[in-house]
Amino acid sequence: MKPVYFDNNATTACDPAVVEAMLPFFTEQFGNASSIHSFGNQVGQAIKQAREQIQALLGAAQDSEIIFTSGGTESDNTAILSALKAQPERSQIITTVVEHPAVLALCDRLEKEGYVVHKLRVDKRGRLDIDEYRSLLNDRVAIVSVMWANNETGTIFPVEEMAEYANAMGIQFHTDAVQAVGKIPLDLKRSKIDMLSLSGHKLHAPKGIGVLYLRRGTGFRPLLRGGQQERGRRPGTENSPAIIGLGRAAELAMRNIGTENSDVRFLRDKLERGILAQVQHAFPTGDLGNRLPNTSNIAFEYVEGEGILLLLNKLGIAASSGSACTSGSLEPSHVMRAMGIPYTAAHGSIRFSLSRYNTQEEVERVIAAVPPIIAQLRQISPYWGEAGPVKDAAQMFAPVYA
Repeated sequence: MKPVYFDNNATTACDPAVVEAMLPFFTEQFGNASSIHSFGNQVGQAIKQAREQIQALLGAAQDSEIIFTSGGTESDNTAILSALKAQPERSQIITTVVEHPAVLALCDRLEKEGYVVHKLRVDKRGRLDIDEYRSLLNDRVAIVSVMWANNETGTIFPVEEMAEYANAMGIQFHTDAVQAVGKIPLDLKRSKIDMLSLSGHKLHAPKGIGVLYLRRGTGFRPLLRGGQQERGRRPGTENSPAIIGLGRAAELAMRNIGTENSDVRFLRDKLERGILAQVQHAFPTGDLGNRLPNTSNIAFEYVEGEGILLLLNKLGIAASSGSACTSGSLEPSHVMRAMGIPYTAAHGSIRFSLSRYNTQEEVERVIAAVPPIIAQLRQISPYWGEAGPVKDAAQMFAPVYA
């Protein structure tokens, strides 16, 4: 039976059109874009086109605001460290407790070096308190770094509004938009966002390529030192096949943004409601009325997420428990803990993340597979006998749809 891949927030398949666009740059148009001969010029022109394609997807004002990097982690690190180096008189950072490890691990290190890091809390739906955020803004803050959408729950944060408040205080604003780009419309030229990170492999481009958007006029210090590639802001010979692939993927994402917000959303909702209609002591997490159209995170009480994933995998179904970057841990996800999800449910949280390649048939197959798996695991759970009627966490976090 054909495998079902519902783990697109971890990584996506390269679109065949992306692969096709990349292939000539391995064997035919293989020149170095910095060279002045025709081999280099061909590649340079193709990279310029890719830059313009990404500019269009982001709604950036100029293609010079697009800096190619190796991925989201490098872009996140570059943004935060640049803000601190460019403003040595400012030594504070504002972020959230639910950021990706690419941001949180760096902030933890910076704290040990003497920087002050403020981490915004979230409520049981994973939403931020804007009043708490505004109370932390001051002239000692160098940068605010808040993800556009959470990778585990899909909850969308009001980053454009937050950027306005930061800008009014002269504070740089960065957003990790790795999960948002290609799923929801963006128009950066109308915002006060200074820097934005994206990663190609989250939108059907290859791994190992990403972008740091840098708004014109934003103070910047490069992470790396070397040649003059990317106007000296990110040295190193360009990964031209991957850059061309990312440009093509950006073009396809723009074309399919309506599909993401209609067809993919419909399949996600069908999947979520189909499972919850059959499984008691289960509930969706996050802000159900304001989340990415492809993401559903369901907490199943009194079972282990690892067991669910292993049994799903035996049936050829791929999903995830939390972030792929942290799922090696036996602890519940830091996002679930931050929302106050009880351990009896946090351990059993499963993320289903769809793409435009998924089908209704696949959704129906997963709906049929999940309930017997949960029933099987609960029979051997030492906590299942303690469960009463449908209440506890399932009642506390009952679905609230927009």
